[in-house]
Amino acid sequence: MRLRNARYAAVLAAGALSLTACSAGGGGGPAADSGAKAAADTITVGTAADSVGPATPVPGAKKGGTVYDLEQEGINHLDPAQAYTQETMIVSQLFARTLTGYRIDPKTGATKLVGDLATDTGEPSDGDRTWTFHLKSGLKWQDGTAITSDQVKYGFERLYASFETEGPSYVQTWLSGTDFRKAYQGPYGGKSLPDSSIATPDSKTVVFHFLAPHSDAPYAMALPDAGPVLKSKDTRTGYDNAPFSDGPYKIQHYDSGKELVLNRNPYWDAKSDPIRQAYPDTWDLQLDISQLNLTQRLMAESGQDKDALALVAPADPSQTEVIATDPAKYKSRLVSQYQPYVEVFNLNTSRIKDVKVRQAIAYAMPIKQVQTALGGSPQGDLGTSLIGPTVAGHQASDPFGKLATPQGDPAKAKQLLAAAGVKHLTLTFAYRNEDRWQTVARTLQNAFSKAGIDLRLKAVDATSWYSQISKVDNPYDIYVTSWSADWPSASTVIPPTMDGRLLADGDPDYSHLDDSHVNSEIDRINKITDLKQQAAQWQALATDIIKNDTPVVPYLYDKYYNVYGDGLGGVTYNTPLGTINPGSVYVK
Repeated sequence: MRLRNARYAAVLAAGALSLTACSAGGGGGPAADSGAKAAADTITVGTAADSVGPATPVPGAKKGGTVYDLEQEGINHLDPAQAYTQETMIVSQLFARTLTGYRIDPKTGATKLVGDLATDTGEPSDGDRTWTFHLKSGLKWQDGTAITSDQVKYGFERLYASFETEGPSYVQTWLSGTDFRKAYQGPYGGKSLPDSSIATPDSKTVVFHFLAPHSDAPYAMALPDAGPVLKSKDTRTGYDNAPFSDGPYKIQHYDSGKELVLNRNPYWDAKSDPIRQAYPDTWDLQLDISQLNLTQRLMAESGQDKDALALVAPADPSQTEVIATDPAKYKSRLVSQYQPYVEVFNLNTSRIKDVKVRQAIAYAMPIKQVQTALGGSPQGDLGTSLIGPTVAGHQASDPFGKLATPQGDPAKAKQLLAAAGVKHLTLTFAYRNEDRWQTVARTLQNAFSKAGIDLRLKAVDATSWYSQISKVDNPYDIYVTSWSADWPSASTVIPPTMDGRLLADGDPDYSHLDDSHVNSEIDRINKITDLKQQAAQWQALATDIIKNDTPVVPYLYDKYYNVYGDGLGGVTYNTPLGTINPGSVYVK
């Protein structure tokens, strides 16, 4: 899962597919591990009884009113099949339901994977190669049309279409292999996936037949693309601006890049939904607001801003110290939590082909100054591993000694460049056209000059950021991305971001790494059935990738840190996505 604010990768816990939520912790250095290991809540797999609605009520909550969500950027996709950034994934939960989802206790934060549209988290057979899901009764679209299994199958068939490039590809790959688009091109040519892939024996039953065992299939069915699409409402690429709702809200107004307004869907039945309390009548998402402006508005909470929050956007770096040093004013409405992300600088291996040059860049990288530019330790701890500190099997790893020299080591960088025979290195750093990333860009430019690297700066539109840098032929050498494990396994970190066989426009292998050894190791580790052994092997591979291929330079384990208006209650945290949980919010 991509982080909306261009930050990268994983907060998943040790043990049998459990995910750990972390309390906010301090420090700019290696203390991240100890803070992140302090487990607060664990994701468990719920039962059929847990999958029954309504969602657990929030004490004192009431229905009505409008919640205002203030965000820095526009929403790059409304089509749930394309939702793979933090913001698009959390916003989609307001209007789109999936086969499974996460039920969050508003009192304790305890999180369970449960059936959302499905009656439970699925029934495995044939050694976990086959998974059967039964739909709940009475499910309807926003026009009152009944939801059926054929519509669920159609939703998955759309994922094969050539224009659906920016969402996850787990289920398609499991059904049809890594070249899934060669096996099937989507439903628009009049063909359907065979029953040997997805069967719908009746109107409420969906059966998936995977090529290999996948015990984690229930987690994949919680991603936004794992839901139905009503064929008569499918406008193909146009669906990205006007998806049809089966959730508690429907789209009332959408001004791309500026505002999204959602009102109640009268056909949504709370008794069928164990996940969303849906107290407000309206959600008004105000987009393309500067980070400083939205933070100051939330701090001041004037007028309608007393009923405002930022589901995703963190506080502006210039305001974090102000918030932290005035607890009497802000503590009661402050959210400070670890996010499930590790940020990295991608080194485009299609353009920077010499690994010694990439290693020189790693040594030159001033990760401490970058952390400071982003707001210091309230925004995240320094991180040097591809797999974050709360992922199963995580071990501290720092092959380039970044924690010992977080300001960068230009002398070592020069040494490696000389060994590579490079005398004059000019690179292009692409960054989001936002104030804090402009600061980061200048920070890198100054640090790299000390290593003899001429860094050219290129601003890129923030809303289309991932669409631009995920192009295989993008013209940039270095750029920041983020990734979160899609469910509690590093199998959703390393394969999607490092398997070169999947490389295509929109694919999250942003560094374009295509190493035959890495690819074969991914295949080998994926076949390991012992989860603890598999987790250890993923960590070993992650360390090897950083040390010997150096396609990325990890630098930060993220935190969410921001305030919200005092007119809101039920502001809880969504651990899997690292955002505010919109389902429990209410207007006082």
